[in-house]
Amino acid sequence: MKVSFNINFHTVWGQKLCVVGSIPELGSWEPALAKEMNYSGDGNWKLELDLPPDIKDIEYRYFLSVNDKQIFEEWEKNHRIVLDGQSDSYILYDYWQIRPDNLAFYSSAFTKSLFAHPCNTHERVVRSGRKLVIKISAPRVEKNQCVAITGNQECLGNWHPDKALLLSCDTFPEWHIDLDAAEIRYPLEYKFLVWDNDSRQPLYWESDENRILSLVPQKQGETVVISGLYFRDSLPLWRCAGSVIPVFSLRSEKSFGVGDLGDLHMLVDWARKTHQRIIQVLPMNDTTMTHTWVDSYPYSAISIYALHPMYVDLSALGTLKDPERAAFYAGKQKELNAKDTVDYEEVLKYKLGYCQEYFAGEGKAVLDTPEFKEFLAQNESWLMPYATYCFLRESYGTSDFSQWQGNSTYNKTRVRALCREDSDAWPEISFSYFLQYVLHNQFKSVSDYARKNGVVLKGDLPIGVSRTSVEAWTEPKYFNMNGQAGAPPDDFSMNGQNWLFPTYNWDAMEKDNFSWWKKRFAKLSDYFDCFRIDHILGFFRIWEVPCEYVQGLCGHFNPALPFSREEIEQYGLNFNESRFTTPHINRQFLSELFEENTEEVIGAYLAQSSSRHYVLKPFCDTQRKIEALFADKADPVSLRIKNGLFTIANEVLFLRDPRETDKFHPRISANQSYIYRELSGSDRYAFDQLYWHFFYHRHNDFWKAQAFKRLTPLVASTEMLVCGEDLGMIPASVPEVMNKLQILSLEIERMPKSPQREFSDMFNLPYHSVCTTSTHDMTPLRNWWKEDPEKTQRYYNHVLQRIGEAPDECTAEIVAQIISNHLKTRSMLTIIPLQDWFAMDDSIKRKDIESERINVPANSTHYWRYRMHITLEQLLQADNLNNKIVSLIKEAGRK
Repeated sequence: MKVSFNINFHTVWGQKLCVVGSIPELGSWEPALAKEMNYSGDGNWKLELDLPPDIKDIEYRYFLSVNDKQIFEEWEKNHRIVLDGQSDSYILYDYWQIRPDNLAFYSSAFTKSLFAHPCNTHERVVRSGRKLVIKISAPRVEKNQCVAITGNQECLGNWHPDKALLLSCDTFPEWHIDLDAAEIRYPLEYKFLVWDNDSRQPLYWESDENRILSLVPQKQGETVVISGLYFRDSLPLWRCAGSVIPVFSLRSEKSFGVGDLGDLHMLVDWARKTHQRIIQVLPMNDTTMTHTWVDSYPYSAISIYALHPMYVDLSALGTLKDPERAAFYAGKQKELNAKDTVDYEEVLKYKLGYCQEYFAGEGKAVLDTPEFKEFLAQNESWLMPYATYCFLRESYGTSDFSQWQGNSTYNKTRVRALCREDSDAWPEISFSYFLQYVLHNQFKSVSDYARKNGVVLKGDLPIGVSRTSVEAWTEPKYFNMNGQAGAPPDDFSMNGQNWLFPTYNWDAMEKDNFSWWKKRFAKLSDYFDCFRIDHILGFFRIWEVPCEYVQGLCGHFNPALPFSREEIEQYGLNFNESRFTTPHINRQFLSELFEENTEEVIGAYLAQSSSRHYVLKPFCDTQRKIEALFADKADPVSLRIKNGLFTIANEVLFLRDPRETDKFHPRISANQSYIYRELSGSDRYAFDQLYWHFFYHRHNDFWKAQAFKRLTPLVASTEMLVCGEDLGMIPASVPEVMNKLQILSLEIERMPKSPQREFSDMFNLPYHSVCTTSTHDMTPLRNWWKEDPEKTQRYYNHVLQRIGEAPDECTAEIVAQIISNHLKTRSMLTIIPLQDWFAMDDSIKRKDIESERINVPANSTHYWRYRMHITLEQLLQADNLNNKIVSLIKEAGRK
């Protein structure tokens, strides 16, 4: 069987085109074993192969090489040819596939949900034995539509749209048609159009000139395939609306004190009823470390794969056979469901208790099913270490694996022994298996239901993992345990944020082509067709805080280009290393920190280092030591002293780099420090110049290269629609990288990305973006309205274009106008927090606006427990609110 690969691609001297593919004859995807093509002039390249007759299909790609090094390749989507065995030879004419401008439409958000097509085929008999196959990519074709072709031939309807031939979509978003080449005269002039299946009428033609195909007449037993075409449309921007809410915040009549996977079914029903197309949730991974409310923080996962047990839908799990126990849990369900907020500890205690009792009766039967065994086989690589981790956490009474004596270092052989059915640990191990199997099946059910209803589920990928997580235990090579990930000061926290996560060893991750991240993406795609990368800036650089610090001020960017002493002094600053890198404070500032307790603090905590300056005594010379000293003290005086000592620990102008100890980072927000106030005018000017250069210019190209290196292969590895949370201190290179990779940005009106603006320019938001009124880290609209009355007044007059004095309350009418403005932006996705939707209806919205806050980022120990105040059943019947939402979405022209 002969296969001929043909492509037109103009090169320069010394460049060669190669084909690499899925079969040994094309190198089995190894670029070094790819086949070189032959050049025949005018940009035409050709490769002919004799292939065994048992090959049924081939996937392949083209790439450009110079001196046997690959320098440029096609977009990640492969060409594919099915060899049906009915032809002796196949001649493939391909177009070079570039990354399309509408990349989002190729994501599973559209191909599996919004525009998902039934696998319709329109088979045509080719009696002559000479077949012409034409393929075209057309992702923006909705469910009730299809692609058709017509042209200047009788077999194509002679340009009559009603006689156009429908293409098959079983490989959507690619469409294809088989034509009998004996019925075609060349040159063939043709064009594609989109057809409405309901009215059986053409909707619109593709734009630009007619297509022309000139081929030599085909021989008997020959199949010619034309592929790599793109449908040329000039449609208006496609935009949709949706909601964001943590799953734990959902409330229904059948839930158990916390939102669960069953509740998501009803949320999908509500989204469909109100013409919304996307539901965004917060991370749903297991965070169980202490079994206390501290574990409510959803961004500190103990596993990047395992789902949190609290999300299991008990009503879908099954009923307990013991009526007395069933009645007991029914009582607990009623008690917990009546609470205004999530009682994390009680919910987890009784939901796990129910699952354990159900498992005792039904578990063995479940574990013996072929379905469970298939699940275990597919997930064993992560499930076995996770289940063992859970067992050891309970056995040792801590999630800190460094305290696990003989098990502190991960040992695969030991883990396998614990996971044997004859092991003493098996009852606990098998229960973890069972829970994850149940959670997986319930989540898949939700995912399938959402896709069936044309609703996209959008997940959330935390940037970090807990330092006592399964992954930190099993794969320590990927982590730097001597650092803490966080964020520099921003609108959320003036002292920066310290998330306590270990930072990543990106060099180790790069060595295996970022397989750790790709596996994370793959697991998310089991349930989601879209996801948000939390703190996408972490792929450019992370804010790394030394372990001795509690706050985030004395962190530094990693990777970074710290200054040498010589570079610092070139700015005109006389670099006093000891003075600028050692925390100390001038006596004159102490009363600002400690007020009437100043003398007490000097005597107890400070040592004099010069006639005017003090340093912290050794027993309290780090923030961790200070934190421990005041751990059990909450009175106002103790808190004032603790915070004052924290401030002194931050009193440096430069931080020594932990890896290159002769290099230095300027401290973030140093112009707000006491040591900065002591500088002379000339030294302040010099410091300001080096500070500005360091934080806003020095790293732009460096961080851009880091991000492209990391994000390019990761985005290419997934079919999900990728969004990024790009808030905070944004390097200038971030928009360029995200635009090039078509990662949707996050746009918030009250957090403009231009320092020259107080509010974002909503009329000029990028199309590839997610627009929202607030995030889980911010106050909902009604709270925000009260935070800064002067700012609210400016917003009321200049943004909302309303005259007069702003009201004290953000009324339902005002909220509706704000949301309407967001819906009318160019952003592809407008996703509104559920609390802000509620605020449009006086009969629905909560009276206590303070209780609607989900998280306070400045508080590292915040209790995540917000719940809807009405049930989903009530929400589905809230016609006044629901009709308002439908009306606003229609008015904005969103789908």
